[in-house]
Amino acid sequence: MPSSAPDAVAEVDVGERLRDIRSLRRATLRTIAERAGVSESFLSQVERGRASASIASLRRIAGALGVTVAELFESGAPPRPRVLRREERPSLAFGILGRKLLLTPGPLQHLEVFVGELDPGGSTGAEPYAHGDSEELFVVLAGHVQLELGGDKYELESGDSIDYRSSTPHRANNVGEEPAEVMWIISPPSY
Repeated sequence: MPSSAPDAVAEVDVGERLRDIRSLRRATLRTIAERAGVSESFLSQVERGRASASIASLRRIAGALGVTVAELFESGAPPRPRVLRREERPSLAFGILGRKLLLTPGPLQHLEVFVGELDPGGSTGAEPYAHGDSEELFVVLAGHVQLELGGDKYELESGDSIDYRSSTPHRANNVGEEPAEVMWIISPPSY
C-alpha cells in the first residue's frame, strides 16, 4: 500500500540528474567521462538508467561535474544559498604564470564566474582560445592587462571591463609589473 504520509521521500533519478547537470554545464559526455576516469559509453548508460554506478564512480563523476554526491540525490527543491570560502575555491594552473579560481559553486544554471591571477608576464596561454557561444564579461580587478579579442588588442586597467561572445578567440596578458587579478563572468556557462 503506497504511503500518503507528508514526509514520504521522493525518489530521485540520479542518471537524469547527472544528465541535467552535465547539460547545464554544457559539457559533453566525453569531457565528463575523461575527467571522471570512466568510459563515455558507461556514463551514457548511467545517465539513461541502463547501468548503475558504484559509489566510487559516482564520486568521480560528481567531482567532474563540480557537485557533491549528495547534490545528485536532491529533488527539485529550491537550492539553498551556498558559501564558497576563498580558501576552498577550486583552482587550477593555466596558461603561462597564471591561476584560475572558480567563484560559483556548481552547478548554477545561467552563470559561471572565474577569477584569474596573472603574474607579471603571465597570460592565459600562448594562443587565443574560444569556448561555446556565451556572453562573457571580462573585468580587471587589479593590474594592467592587455586583452586580445579577435584581431584587436585592448589595454585595460583596474576597474575596466569589456564584453564579448566567448566564441571570439581571446587571450589575456599581464603587461604590468605587478600581479594582475581578473574576472570572467560567463552566461550561460560554457567553460
